[in-house]
This record gives sequence, structure tokens and C-alpha cells, in this order.
Amino acid sequence: MERSFLFICMIIGLLSAQNSNAQTPIFKGIVKNAADGKTVSNVHIINLSKVVGTISNTEGAFEIPAEANDTLYLSYLGFKPIKVRVASDFLKYNNSIIELTERALALEEVVIKPYKLTGYLEIDAKNVPISTSYRYNIPGLPSRGYEGGSKNPNAISKVFGAIFNPADFLYNLFGKKPVQFKRLRKMQEDNQIRDFLATKFDRQTLVELLQVEKLDLDEILRNCNYSDTFIMSANDLQILEAMSGCYEEFKILNRN
Repeated sequence: MERSFLFICMIIGLLSAQNSNAQTPIFKGIVKNAADGKTVSNVHIINLSKVVGTISNTEGAFEIPAEANDTLYLSYLGFKPIKVRVASDFLKYNNSIIELTERALALEEVVIKPYKLTGYLEIDAKNVPISTSYRYNIPGLPSRGYEGGSKNPNAISKVFGAIFNPADFLYNLFGKKPVQFKRLRKMQEDNQIRDFLATKFDRQTLVELLQVEKLDLDEILRNCNYSDTFIMSANDLQILEAMSGCYEEFKILNRN
């Protein structure tokens, strides 16, 4: 009886070990410059399928959880971003080489006006443009605020319109692709993705992660009462957090 019990325990232990090892495989790769074959460090790699990110080290090497048919998105300043589909063969071998192609950039004359810096803080601080967008907080409501754009008599009406009649436009925007927008929480929880988005202003990574068009991102924020000033000036992380807050409101309304 004791031997049978020990045998059963051993079987259970082996099964448990197999289950613990049945985790997501780790994809190992090296990023190189397609022009000269040199390794490229600090490249941001995001698994669009798993919504996790990492960066390449000083030798261009990186590791990221990935399964067969997952899609990796690689982005680095001065290079064209690329998407790589993970093949099953890639997972069998370490240090798969991924090449990035440099962008061909033509420098053009840039004229900055009407604000000219003098080098004197007291003078330059007075010339900094002040945002004309205002956000309104209403006691008793869970939202962090509603942006009404410019301060004018119609701004507060716009805010109340969004509060008391938001269900239709939110459902039309979020209800079409609920799976994609559920990724918002995962994106916020991954520090590598958050740090990367804080440096981006082109919305390209958000478009790839959420599988929506850039115009859809702008439309969502406008219908969530974010001004054009915010939409044009915010970095991708600020856009992500704004959309996440709007999506959380949508889920509350959808439950009701």
C-alpha cells in the first residue's frame, strides 16, 4: 500500500513538473543593422500577441516570451519599424538574427515661430504658450475629469452631453473590437511598453497593438471629450491612459 501511494505521488510530481515547464517559450534573437551587419542596442521589441515588451542589450540580443505564430514588433529611432512572425523553427534555435533597415531622411529647413528663445529663463518663461484647454471635475462622478476644450460657454454643455448620453458613441467605438481594447490593461501593466510609449508621439505602436487606425484613436479621444490640443501634443503613453480611462467608463455603462 505504501509503495502504491509513493508511486502515485511520483506520478503527480512528474505531471506537475511537466505543467510548470509548459510555460510560454522564450524567443531569443539578435538585432542587426541590415546595411553593415552591426548589432543594434536599445531596440524596443513588443510581442503584439502577448502584449509584453523588452529591449535589446548592448550586443543587440534580446529575449521575449513568444509562441509560434506570435507577431513581434521592432522599433528604433532612425530605422524602419518591422513586424516579424515567429515561426516554430525560430523557437528551436537561439539567437535568430533580425535586421533593421535605416530610414532615408532628408533634412529640410525648419522655421520655428513665433516663439524665439533668448536663453534667459525669466524672458523665455513668459513666452511659453499657455494651453487653452480646460478639464472639468464633477463631484460624485468617478471620472478623473472631462476636457471641454477652449474655455467658452459651449464647453460645459459639451461635457454634460458626454456624461449623460455617452453610451451610444462608446459602444460604437469600443463595442466593435472588445478584444483589442481589453489589451489596454495589459499594456499599462508592462513597464517596458509604458517606458517606450512615453517617448513616442506618432501613435504607430498604439495602432499596431490595438489593431485600429490612427483616425479611430483620434475619434475615440474626441468623443471622450479630449481636446485637439491634447490629442496633438500628448505622447503615446498619455494617449494610452486617456483611452484606458474612457474604456473603463464604457465597461461600467455597458454593465448597466
